[in-house]
Amino acid sequence: MPQPKNAMEIFQLLDKSNCQECGRKTCLAFAGAVYMGQKSIRDCPRLAPEIIARVLGEAPAPHIVEQNREDYMQSLIEGIRQSDLAAAARRIGARFEDHRLRLKILGKNFSVDTEGRLAADIHVNPWVTVPFLHYVLHGKGVPATGNWVSLRELADGKERYPLFQKRCEAAMQAVADTYPDLFKDMVRLFNGRRVARQFESDISVVLDPLPQVPIMVCYWRPEDGMASSLKVFFDATADQNLDIGALFTLGVGLAAMFEKLALRHGYSVDQTQV
Repeated sequence: MPQPKNAMEIFQLLDKSNCQECGRKTCLAFAGAVYMGQKSIRDCPRLAPEIIARVLGEAPAPHIVEQNREDYMQSLIEGIRQSDLAAAARRIGARFEDHRLRLKILGKNFSVDTEGRLAADIHVNPWVTVPFLHYVLHGKGVPATGNWVSLRELADGKERYPLFQKRCEAAMQAVADTYPDLFKDMVRLFNGRRVARQFESDISVVLDPLPQVPIMVCYWRPEDGMASSLKVFFDATADQNLDIGALFTLGVGLAAMFEKLALRHGYSVDQTQV
């Protein structure tokens, strides 16, 4: 990306949590320090590696991306250890019992204890764990409204949307074009629900990757020489319960999970269009 013209351009990239882990009292103060050359953009522990790379004009090496992801995960787990999980459970509508916060992810049990140890009925991997931990630590517990919006309409989503469209929506579309039972399995395996046609789509399914962060997948079949289309929508309150990085991770993780499901059933997903 071009060199930021002012501190506000840097500020718009940050999660605005004012976590102070960078050594500044606010994200705005940190942005000003970066612009003045007093701080490096790398000093923000919550900024995704690809955003850092774009600001610095670099391409992050795969092992650096993986290390940053692991470091971020550990910072979230440390946050859990220092937090009041009982209060967090009340805030986000989860249960707290036996020193463990419990809730449902895609209809499956998922929990974390006061030492940051995770337990789940589904495979624990970063695309689930990072949003879950962020939701517990920072989610405001704002109920969903049923007002569906694109990722680009959420706070800081415009910057992320082009990559989200490729890695989530286009990837999920390739699965839907190939695997005819995708939407049935969304309902059967992942506790989704078919809803009335939204935005004139042919199929609309709502999933609950987190209790107050529903996701709606809308699919338009190919027709009259026109290609198929798939769009992912979030509730308008999603950015109050998760930051844009965690929402991005959720969508991309779902797409990868659906691709694996299709391959398991013998369908080869054509990624040449993704």
